[in-house]
Amino acid sequence: MAFTYSKLAEVTVGSGGASTIDFTNIPQNYTDLVIRLSARNSSTQNLIEIRFNGSSTGYTRRSVYGNGSSAASSSGSDSQNLIQSISTDTASTFGNTEIYIPNYAGSTNKSISMDTVQENNATGATALLGAVLWSNVTAITNVSIIQISGNFVQYSTATLYGVKAEV
Repeated sequence: MAFTYSKLAEVTVGSGGASTIDFTNIPQNYTDLVIRLSARNSSTQNLIEIRFNGSSTGYTRRSVYGNGSSAASSSGSDSQNLIQSISTDTASTFGNTEIYIPNYAGSTNKSISMDTVQENNATGATALLGAVLWSNVTAITNVSIIQISGNFVQYSTATLYGVKAEV
C-alpha cells in the first residue's frame, strides 16, 4: 500500500520568536497526520509539549532517550515528549522531530509516536523516541506545539502533512 503526503500548512517563526506554533482547522479527510519540526529554544529548556484541540488533560507519555554517554526512560501524565536544540547548543543548530498521528479524525483515543533529536556539534546531544496517548475520542482539529519555557527562535519551522493511503 502506498501513502501520499499532502502539505497542509507550514509555520516559520519570525523575528522575536514565538512561544507556540499552532495548526488550526485541520481538514478531516486524511487517514493520518505527520508534523515535521525543526526547532531551537531561546532558553536552556529542551522540552516541548504537544496539545490537541486546546486540551491540557488526558495525556499519557512514555519515552526512551540517550545522549551518547547514558540512556534512560521516562513516563508521565502530560504530553511533554519532544526535544529541541537550546540556547547553549552550537549556534544556529536546530533540533529535528517527526510526529506521527494515525487515525486523527477517528472516534477512538489517539496514539502519537515521535522521533526527535537535539542537534549540537558537541557531546551531550539527546535523541528521544516517544509515544503519547491522548485519551479522548474527539477528532483532532487543532494542534499546538508549546514551549515549556522560552520561545521558539526565528527560523524554527513546523510543517503539517495529511497522509492518505492509496490502494
